[in-house]
Amino acid sequence: MKNPAGKVRIIGGHWRGTRLDVADAPGLRPSADRVRETLFNWLQPMLPGARVLDLFAGTGALGLEALSRGAREALLVERDPALAASLQATVARLKAENQATVVRADALAFLRAPLHGRFDLVFVDPPFAGNLWPTAVAALPPWLSPQAWLYLESPTDAAVEPGPGWSLHRQGSTREARYALFRRADGGAVTLAPANDGPPASLA
Repeated sequence: MKNPAGKVRIIGGHWRGTRLDVADAPGLRPSADRVRETLFNWLQPMLPGARVLDLFAGTGALGLEALSRGAREALLVERDPALAASLQATVARLKAENQATVVRADALAFLRAPLHGRFDLVFVDPPFAGNLWPTAVAALPPWLSPQAWLYLESPTDAAVEPGPGWSLHRQGSTREARYALFRRADGGAVTLAPANDGPPASLA
């Protein structure tokens, strides 16, 4: 599912087809095109005007895809200096400085820092080896809007659940990863577009 050094592409929106560099860096495993296409089909109705937080941003494929499809702004957090510099160069190439902010920081330390406002959608797709999901998810509540969505990508044989306060909306899997979209359990009602795994879902 994951590509080594090379490129991935933005699947849809006004940057559709744009190639993003994939460095040969430990733990870097950008989500496969098919996974991102499915995910953003699920998310499309809520993206216009959304504020997005992409923790463990890597190539920025998730945060930049969200912007391409109508999100208002994205904060991309990446610890590795070379990856953060590459992200900044990509943002400049897309002329997206007014929409995308790159922060070079450890994601967990970042979540302990002063808030950058509240976010409508958070991507948590860390390197699989570090088991960083529980700590990251536990630190998220102050950063979330009341109707926030959460995307988690984790190993197929060790699927991660965010715990109380979240309701599973959709999920899928590949040979290497389980990808799942959750909604805050106390969020307002919303209807998302049909997905490959079932009819439209209306959440309350």
